Formats: sequence, C-alpha cells, structure tokens
Amino acid sequence: MKKQRGTNHDGTKVERRKTQRFPVSIPMEASWCGPDGKPLQVDAVARQVNRNGGHLEMETYPEFGTRISLVNLLSAEAAEARVLATPHAREGVSHGIIVELVSPTDTFWGVNLQVKKTGVELRKLESALRTEGIDLRLLKEFRDAMEYVHLTAQVVQQLREVQLRGGEPDEVLSMLASKRLEWAQSLCLGVLSDLESSSVNHQTKSVEEFYRCIDQIHSRLQNSMASSSTPLLKSKVKLSHGPILARTDA
Repeated sequence: MKKQRGTNHDGTKVERRKTQRFPVSIPMEASWCGPDGKPLQVDAVARQVNRNGGHLEMETYPEFGTRISLVNLLSAEAAEARVLATPHAREGVSHGIIVELVSPTDTFWGVNLQVKKTGVELRKLESALRTEGIDLRLLKEFRDAMEYVHLTAQVVQQLREVQLRGGEPDEVLSMLASKRLEWAQSLCLGVLSDLESSSVNHQTKSVEEFYRCIDQIHSRLQNSMASSSTPLLKSKVKLSHGPILARTDA
C-alpha cells in the first residue's frame, strides 16, 4: 500500500524535506543485493538532490529500505544510501527511487549541486542589493558574473559527460568560445561607456595592457576575417582602422 502525503489547508502537499532539492542531471551507478542475495548494478540519473539525498531515475530499482551503493560517474565519488521510497511505496514517486545518504554531504553530487545552491544564494543577495537601492549598473555586473559561473559549471559537466562517452569535446568548446565572445563584447561596451564618462583615461591602472590586448585582437581578427569565406560574417562585422574593435550594424 502506498503512503500518501498529508495536505495543507489549501490542498497543497505538505513538504517533508529537510532542505530544498535542486534540479540536476548527474549520471550515476547504483548497486545493491537483491532479495535472493545476488548483486545487482544498474545505471541511474540523479534528477533532484540536496545534501541529504535525492531522486534517482532508473529502470530497475531496489525495494524500500534497501541499502545501496552509489557512484557519481562525473566525479567517481562513492556514497552509501538507503531507499526511502519507490513507485510502489509512496504516492508521487515514479520512474525511480528516493534515497537518503547515510552520511549527508554537499560534495557527493559534485559541482552541479554546488552551482545550483550558489545561484540561489546569489539571487537572494541580488534581491537584497536591489532593495537597498544599489546602482543598476552594478546589478548588471552582478548578473553577468552569475551567468558566467553558471555556464562555466555547465561546460565542465558537459565536457566530463563527453569524456565518459568517449566523444570529442569540440562542440562543447566551440559553444564556450562563442559565449566568451559575447562576454567580451559586453565588457568592451562597458569600457566604452567608462571612456565616454571619463571613468577611464590614460592614467587608469592596466589601461596600457588593455590597449595592447585590444590591438592584438584587432590585428588577428582582421587577418582571420580577410581570409574567411563567410560573406555573412564579413557583412555584419566591420573593423575600425584603430586598435579598438568597433561593431556596426549592416
């Protein structure tokens, strides 16, 4: 017989978790001894987790109360857990099981969970900063930094998954390079704004190093695009005759 969760006065289900779960996608390996004593090992995917445990998607699953061994295939870290619920034992559980880690930890689920938790905390901080009337330009810098951390963590996980499949990382690295160009453009626009407001001038620290970097980027982009056979790229991006990259709309 399935256990049913209680309801609040408004009809919503009572939340019994000790801490919030975060959505992830982590390949796992689960092993345990079946009722006949024979060892079983199956692939699983962690979908909703926190430091205490989480929801694992799997085709074959152990019985309620079974102690199982888990291996995070991205980090190779192992942990012991107990099965708290199965589709046959609790209402609302499907396509897998709910497990509780024997020793709660923030590290077993890897960087994916860490970034999710950090993102929540950063959003709370952003909200607090907004209520305190902080400059909107600084809020934008804050959001950009959050996005950078989030995407970098995604790339790390995707690269690890590609390695596990024995694939080539070219597509993932190409995506990262594309995003890096977007970030660079956003940063350059910010520098242009600082130049126009005189927040940056020839005496600003590191301005000479930045100037030389832009000069090198300009030179290499000019050479690369001169030999490019992609007319659309040439028509949409133009380079100035100075050391600073300028973008104009066609």
